[in-house]
Amino acid sequence: MAKGERVPHTPAGKLFKPPEPAFNKPPHQTVLDQRLSFCSKLCFAIGGAPNQVAGSATAFFLQIYLLDVAQINPFQASMVLFIGKAWGAMTDPVVGFFITKSKWTRIGRLMPWMLGCTPFVVVSYFYLWFVPPFTNGRFIWYLGFYCLYQTLITCFHVPYSALTMFLSTDQKERDSATAYRMTLEVLGTLVGAAIQGQIVASAHTLKHCPHHNMSTGHLGNGSGAEIVKRIVHSQDFLSHAKEVYMIAAGVIGGVFLICTVVMFLGVKERDDPYISKTEKQIPFHKGFILVMRHSPYLSLTAAFLFISVAIQLVQSNFVLFCTYAVDLRDHFQNIVLTILVSAVVSIPLWQWFLERFGKKTAAFCGITWIMPFTVMLVFIPNLVVAYVVAVSSGLSVAASLLLPWSMLPDVVDDFRLANPHCKGFEAIFYSFYVFFTKFAAGISLGVSTLCLEFAGYDTGACRQPAQVAYTLKLLIGAAPVAFIVTGLLILLLYPISEDVRLRNKLCLEELRKQGSISSRTLEDVSNA
Repeated sequence: MAKGERVPHTPAGKLFKPPEPAFNKPPHQTVLDQRLSFCSKLCFAIGGAPNQVAGSATAFFLQIYLLDVAQINPFQASMVLFIGKAWGAMTDPVVGFFITKSKWTRIGRLMPWMLGCTPFVVVSYFYLWFVPPFTNGRFIWYLGFYCLYQTLITCFHVPYSALTMFLSTDQKERDSATAYRMTLEVLGTLVGAAIQGQIVASAHTLKHCPHHNMSTGHLGNGSGAEIVKRIVHSQDFLSHAKEVYMIAAGVIGGVFLICTVVMFLGVKERDDPYISKTEKQIPFHKGFILVMRHSPYLSLTAAFLFISVAIQLVQSNFVLFCTYAVDLRDHFQNIVLTILVSAVVSIPLWQWFLERFGKKTAAFCGITWIMPFTVMLVFIPNLVVAYVVAVSSGLSVAASLLLPWSMLPDVVDDFRLANPHCKGFEAIFYSFYVFFTKFAAGISLGVSTLCLEFAGYDTGACRQPAQVAYTLKLLIGAAPVAFIVTGLLILLLYPISEDVRLRNKLCLEELRKQGSISSRTLEDVSNA
């Protein structure tokens, strides 16, 4: 919007008719300026991939790494996962606050954040997968580096998420860019799982204890020489596991650096075209109160909070489930890849579906798909069923990734119309959305790992008690289904239908036209 012009306060979703100007409108320059090239969309999408590459590796493998390679006890592992996630959640609104206070630079307001934190993200990520030579302080080591990593990745992810609103003012272009982003992010998740899974798969086989469980309770099953031989072989195997995890971390760190550079070279950040540049920003706390009172934002965030917790439970416990509950330890990396390949392939399907039938309908159809199949794997644990479940689950994973990030810009547009005086609030929407979902995921991860502790999980053992297998089945089957059902019930309250979304689009287009006219008028006056 042009400098000095104020928009009349209009409730979101209600179309107003602006007064007709007494001079000619500028032609289609504004609309054309908001079109995004294929290269811009692709580079924007590539920028989001490294976060998912690293996130996929930590989601699938950090829990089993802490338990079986770093060999800290389940309670300490649960504290690392919970406190780390909770810390990351708390840093989201803090980073969002500082972003709202950031000055506009030659490369934008958000891009400096992403470029500045990337080298430090890579270093902290590498040391998260490094086993220190000391034993007593390992809990502090992993807790410290996980919290540091969560802080730095927040400094990257919050501005990257908010960047969607500064690519274009056209909803269709933003939705298209979001589809590109989700496709590349799911592909990044696939790459992360592939890199991590294929490199570290040898660290989670039975080769180091083929005949006996190496837990302390079973050391008496052979002669003294056999016991010593097994212990030495187990230590050699543990050294191998540490090495392959560090190799995987180094490869993923390199991917992070390359993708960030590509995004910087190919994406242009645009300033906010709706808001007066001379108008003073509202204080952060007032903006936060306004955002938290916006009902579409609350219903969308609460719904996908529960849905993301369900997906997080499946991700974090899936490798443990395949290893100790259903005897698929030799196939888990390929099953994970099947899930993610299915998700990558189905992203265009869900993009077409949401354009044809609406975003809310797409959310219900896509996310409910996972429920019967996860339960099926729990009750019919064989290899063929596992691959069928993997393909079907990939469809829901794709929908759960695409839909919230496609719907959130619609919520921001709705807020613009309801609060036209606000400026620079986009980071509040995105940072607190990530805050709530991260915090809930942290609680669920901590509780699920504590459940393994109570079930009698034996760190470093090749086989686990029956209670552990039963607990893993609950964490993969019943718990995610309950969270998904709760989330979908809340999503029923989401008020932005396709009709409301289209009305908001028309209103914002009128505002943009008025802003272009006013800007041109002010330039003519100043020239005269």
